[in-house]
Amino acid sequence: MKESILLFNPPDKDRLLKIEMALFPLRIRLKRIQPDDYSQPLGVLAGMKDLTPSEEQYAGPELPDTLFVFCFLSDSRLNQALAALRRCGAGPFPYKAILTPTNSTWTAPECFEEIRKEHEAMHPQ
Repeated sequence: MKESILLFNPPDKDRLLKIEMALFPLRIRLKRIQPDDYSQPLGVLAGMKDLTPSEEQYAGPELPDTLFVFCFLSDSRLNQALAALRRCGAGPFPYKAILTPTNSTWTAPECFEEIRKEHEAMHPQ
């Protein structure tokens, strides 16, 4: 499978350009996902052929913040991508996930909610 990052609810144009420029030298594909596709399983959006696409059209609200889902990156490539995103000055981006067998069947809103809960548990106010 091809290394890629799924991007949901991208930031404003200036910050998005910084993200794209940071990832360009790494040759990691950044795939911006439109809200219409938020009902698709993450694995389908990442290009996994063994998952069935959803027939449902997403009609819910936009995600509350930007979400990155890292797909098919080795540990070293993931670390390179994260370092590039930190250095580019477009962040911080607290909502990040790695595509796994478990979350590959989740939709973007389901993944975001799970990551939000984890983030709140780790950073209580």
